[in-house]
Amino acid sequence: MAHKIVNGQQVELTADEIAAIAAQETAWNDGAFDRAMADLRQRRNQLLAETDWTVLQDNPLTPEKRSEWMVYRTELRNITQGLNTVEDINNIDYPDKPNG
Repeated sequence: MAHKIVNGQQVELTADEIAAIAAQETAWNDGAFDRAMADLRQRRNQLLAETDWTVLQDNPLTPEKRSEWMVYRTELRNITQGLNTVEDINNIDYPDKPNG
């Protein structure tokens, strides 16, 4: 049986308290995918922001390098597609950033 401490005394939890704890744990577990996806999107958005300079008209890239950066950015934008589980998200391989 689960317990809590009240005024220095160990007291058994009521059925309602146990049910409330179980509901909280279920809600937390049910939200795991959404939290993991939000973290992935935040990381992806940061990587995209770091490469925004590559799409500016006056960037110093050759046409070939510009194309490499465009592919990289597209791969980043598509990284969230087809993910169904937290494990899928945890196993993401980020694309390699082009040189230069």
